[in-house]
Amino acid sequence: MEQPHFNPLAMLRLRTVAVAAALLLLLSSPAPTSQLSLGATFGVWINGAAAPPPPPGSASLGPSSTQIQGGGQEYTALQALKAAIFEDPRGALSSWQGPNVCAYKGVYCSAPPAGAAAAGAVVAGIDLNHASLKGTLPAALSLLSHLTFLHLNSNRLAGAVPDTLGDLQYLTELDLSNNLFSGPFPAATLLIPSLVYLDLRFNGFSGELPDEVFAKNLDALFLNNNQFEGQIPETLWSSPATVITLANNRLTGPVPTAYGYGGRVRELLFLNNKLTGCVPEALGFLPYIEVLDLSNNLLSGHLPSTLSCLSGIEVLNIAHNQFTGELPELVCDLRRITNLSVSFNFFSGISQDCDRLAGRNVFDFAGNCVPGRGMQRPQPECDDAPGDVGLSCLRIPGSRPVACAEAAVSIGIGVTFGGPLPLGLSGGGAGVTVTVP
Repeated sequence: MEQPHFNPLAMLRLRTVAVAAALLLLLSSPAPTSQLSLGATFGVWINGAAAPPPPPGSASLGPSSTQIQGGGQEYTALQALKAAIFEDPRGALSSWQGPNVCAYKGVYCSAPPAGAAAAGAVVAGIDLNHASLKGTLPAALSLLSHLTFLHLNSNRLAGAVPDTLGDLQYLTELDLSNNLFSGPFPAATLLIPSLVYLDLRFNGFSGELPDEVFAKNLDALFLNNNQFEGQIPETLWSSPATVITLANNRLTGPVPTAYGYGGRVRELLFLNNKLTGCVPEALGFLPYIEVLDLSNNLLSGHLPSTLSCLSGIEVLNIAHNQFTGELPELVCDLRRITNLSVSFNFFSGISQDCDRLAGRNVFDFAGNCVPGRGMQRPQPECDDAPGDVGLSCLRIPGSRPVACAEAAVSIGIGVTFGGPLPLGLSGGGAGVTVTVP
């Protein structure tokens, strides 16, 4: 009997899919996590930002015995929410009876925020995570005028997010993840003045992302696993968020160029979209980035050597794209890198420095076109490798290398110039040097 043919490249593809599946499982976490170990090989820090700070005035938060007697707006709002739920299989709302709303399970009371026109305890938070509630959100939620957090992840809530949520002036945390919400991006969230944590992942939101979402003063923004489409707004680089996840949507077009970006993003996930074009040079000048995932898109061209300026990066994943040329040697010299994946592209060469990473199980370059190496693409696939995608991806070396900090001043797409940093910005001229494109 003929023995089945063993295809090592196919096995590598399966292994890559397994790692990707573990990453997707991580993305499904309803709140930022700390560290996930992908098998015995890679320790990946994803969504590892610290949990959002407690809401202002929340030191005494907890299921409270403090009573709010006589009903009022908060009673009306909570009863409206209960009435909008038509399946409660775990009895999460069974205690929501009577005027003492502070005794309701999942309702947290506190002294009113400073300056609020209220006497006595107020409803400061709702946490009904993982309750399997099926229903909708009523407009009357806006009557909870002192609410500082609303956690409703992992339920079966559907429909649109009510516009009245924009009236919640003290709300700092809104978690609607892992539900069945649909419709365009909920514009009401952009009107909540105190919001710093917004989690909309794993829903059915669609349409284009508004420019304003990245101008919002957020610390964490989770939009992955929806059906958002269109191009990523150029305002992406205006965001002060430390964590931005746009993975697993239908986003198209190029990665926006980071003109003079000075934000503080540490984790940036673009994986599993339909992004095209080249990686902009300025992406190498994200000052605090630790995790950058561009995998499973349609990006092409040569990888910019400016990525060697990402001195604090730990995870860099550009697998399953259409990159060509030689992998820049300096990319493999990144000091803190723990996971560098360039697999299933069309790279034609790697350096000895990358070989050293591969020996430490840090570097994955399977499924490329490197001559004389194992686990590479068949030659016919390499012969059909995509070409460069136009002038935007041409990188013409300059006459001198400059320090990363000097090269980070952008004046246009793919154009940088050297020189000292503006007064007040740190960085100096020491460290890895790159060639001015």
